[in-house]
Amino acid sequence: MTFCYKHLLAVVTFSILSTSLSANDKDKKIPALPVIDSTTVYQEFLIDESDDLMENHPAGDIYNNIWTSTKLNPYKMPIDSLPDSIRIDLSQFKVPVKGHITSKFGPRRYRYHYGTDIKLFTGDSVVSSFSGKVRITDYDRRGYGNYVVIRHDNGLETVYAHLSKVLVELDQRVEAGETIGLGGNTGRSTGSHLHYEIRFLGNAMNPEKIIDFEQGSPFMHEYLITKNESFYYQKAVKAMAAAKYYKIKSGDNLGRIAARNGTSVRALCRLNGISPKKTLRIGQRIRVR
Repeated sequence: MTFCYKHLLAVVTFSILSTSLSANDKDKKIPALPVIDSTTVYQEFLIDESDDLMENHPAGDIYNNIWTSTKLNPYKMPIDSLPDSIRIDLSQFKVPVKGHITSKFGPRRYRYHYGTDIKLFTGDSVVSSFSGKVRITDYDRRGYGNYVVIRHDNGLETVYAHLSKVLVELDQRVEAGETIGLGGNTGRSTGSHLHYEIRFLGNAMNPEKIIDFEQGSPFMHEYLITKNESFYYQKAVKAMAAAKYYKIKSGDNLGRIAARNGTSVRALCRLNGISPKKTLRIGQRIRVR
């Protein structure tokens, strides 16, 4: 941190000279030191552009100057609280890795997949999509594996997961297209790929609606974030959160399961995409709500 040393030094010097004067010295004249206004010193300290505490992180005004390396989504900003529309500059976009999509953004059997998976080989270079600053580098054994989160100058944040190696450090400034890590298969992953997310104020958006991954470029130079279009999946997420599952036991059939859970065989079939004649396996989970 760079303090206003010239002012603080003057204050300290004045204090030392004043307290160290002997009785004989008091009658002697010493050069007059300037009177320091502590309020002015404090104000100058606050507006010192070189002060790390006042450092402007990317899009700090949008993120209310929240900057932490411990949580992916520390903002807890509900969709309903977001502005009605926000324009995001995509003109500097670089595709994180060239490859085809292996898993899309959307619901999986018991959870929601908040990113797009792109095929790569372990050791392939993964680059930053836009210029910005590294907010998180971490390891998540049961999820992302080695991953990086970058806050970008345009207001977006991107997540790069399952890396075999991270090549950047916390708070490091990176440019669009700069290598940030090597692709891999770490964490909860089946096969080498990049799990890639685009988020705004902690809320995920579907990368496939913004980026043409076949061409490796955005669909437009400017993306308009709106509640209805960008966060259309919220109803599905709430439905999945409210879902209830039943683990099949010996002797169970659809009729018994329906009766135990206050529903019907027809409803069970609709929820699970099965027919009434479906053979049930012991230990299998079936959705009942």
